[in-house]
Amino acid sequence: MQTALTRFRHRLADIDALPQLTLLGILVGCAAGVLIIVFRYIIEVSLNLILAGNSEGFEQLSPFWRFILPVCGAIVIATGMHFLRERDRHVSMGHVLERLHNFQGRMPASNLIVQFVGGAISLISGQSVGREGPAIHMGASAGSLIGQKLKLPHNSLRTLLGCGVAAAIAASFDTPVAGVIFAMEVVLMGYSITGFIPIMMATVCGTLIARATFGGEVFLRVGDAALYGLELQGLWEIPFMMLAGLIIALFATLYMRLQLSFNRLAHYPIFWRLLAAGLLTGTIGVIFPEILGLGYDTIHLSLEGQLSFTLLLGLALAKILATSFSISMGMPAGLIGPQLFIGACLGGMIGIVGQALFPESVNHMGIYVLLGMAAMMGAVLNAPLAALMAVMELTYAPGVMFPSMLIIVVACVITRQLCQCDGIFIEQLKHNGTTLESGPIQQLLGNIGVRSAMQTAFVETTHRLTLDAAKALLCNNPLWLVTHNEQGELLLRASDLALAIQGAENPGAVQNSKAVVIDLLEIPAERFHLQPIPELSNLFEAKQILDKCPDSALFVTPQIQTTSQAKVIGIVTQDTINNYYY
Repeated sequence: MQTALTRFRHRLADIDALPQLTLLGILVGCAAGVLIIVFRYIIEVSLNLILAGNSEGFEQLSPFWRFILPVCGAIVIATGMHFLRERDRHVSMGHVLERLHNFQGRMPASNLIVQFVGGAISLISGQSVGREGPAIHMGASAGSLIGQKLKLPHNSLRTLLGCGVAAAIAASFDTPVAGVIFAMEVVLMGYSITGFIPIMMATVCGTLIARATFGGEVFLRVGDAALYGLELQGLWEIPFMMLAGLIIALFATLYMRLQLSFNRLAHYPIFWRLLAAGLLTGTIGVIFPEILGLGYDTIHLSLEGQLSFTLLLGLALAKILATSFSISMGMPAGLIGPQLFIGACLGGMIGIVGQALFPESVNHMGIYVLLGMAAMMGAVLNAPLAALMAVMELTYAPGVMFPSMLIIVVACVITRQLCQCDGIFIEQLKHNGTTLESGPIQQLLGNIGVRSAMQTAFVETTHRLTLDAAKALLCNNPLWLVTHNEQGELLLRASDLALAIQGAENPGAVQNSKAVVIDLLEIPAERFHLQPIPELSNLFEAKQILDKCPDSALFVTPQIQTTSQAKVIGIVTQDTINNYYY
């Protein structure tokens, strides 16, 4: 008798296992939320101890400590990385995309530990990075590891990984809608109802846990008032917004090209690369301490118009240099937060120019700061919708929606044309020689387990049969025959055996049915060499095997074998796969 968990696994192999995936989304959302809360708590408590109660107050440190803190943090991380295996060093968003699209979403637990510890040390030591990359990796790992522990089909691992990413973004930023869209737009690279509902459920759980721990206040504020009333003052600002989009696109292109250029240094030992990143960050931090750590306090000052044009330009360039170099050298942290920082500085500069040119119309530069953040994030990540919703949720300022759409479109189009870039994460993987197995066929077939698509109308038999045994074999109307010989398993259609029986029964044939022997290896028939595929696999994995061996078919085997000989529980042929997209 099948256990409830076994039946649950089998149901998940289907493309429409919405109730089961939703239940798992709750579990993954809670796990990811707790993991991110612990991560944030460790960082904030440590920084409050180091910075005397102000977790973002790196500016209050003396120049000596602004230099030495990032250097010491880099040395600690570099020493740990030096003794790790190469495969265990892969962390952050690029690693998540690679494991999702090339390894069916199977995330290693060892990389999760490296990301947690390395990301925490990076942020505590003031590296010019963000916490979103580690959050995404940890959330994705939570979903994947739960699925692997429960031995769930690979098609469901993709959705669970997306659930973890969305919940992690929501718990880290308190942006549930942006978390859902980011997971679908950037990670899964596709939208479906079966994926949307579980991811939304996971995001709700992650958000509730974060708000219960840290509260639910508006993330970005101007003084004591939220940015709710900010909006354009007239349609005359639209050309100015388009010009602003062009400027931000140029800086986004500079950032991405600089980071890809630094990636050429990846052949040097990890210890010296991370040490160089710490030295550069510490040196820049002596001059511009605002670039150390997350820098959210500087974003607030930009919104309030308290920073000069010269300082904003210097901070934007310093952050671009420090972050692009640190990430390229292998610092185990993220780059979404730095993009918001850079975008805020650029938007502040544009707002200052706008106030100088149109002093009667531009009554608050905060809207340009928000638009700069949205445009920079959308252009670098190639995620316009996620960027739009992130800024909306971070500010609760509905007035920025319309101009944000315009400036994001301009920045994204120009960036893609100038840089020919599909987004910084994918470009990083390409530069490292990794290509993603993605596309509409994978999106479709990757969501279908072989167990839900396999054909079970088959019988197993020896290849030599008497006429009576052959007739008995066809009594239950099978579609396929599986026979074993010294070369392995072969598959042939039952209809070919039926034709052979008709030939054996013709008037000129021997009438003694017990004396007539039919050899399945010799009758006229199309035969397929059978190869095994585990029942947890999806149809895209099946397609990859059959593409390499066109004259083969697959037999589905149970996850746990009880005998030395592989048991056949179903058949998958090329026609089985073709039926789903032809």
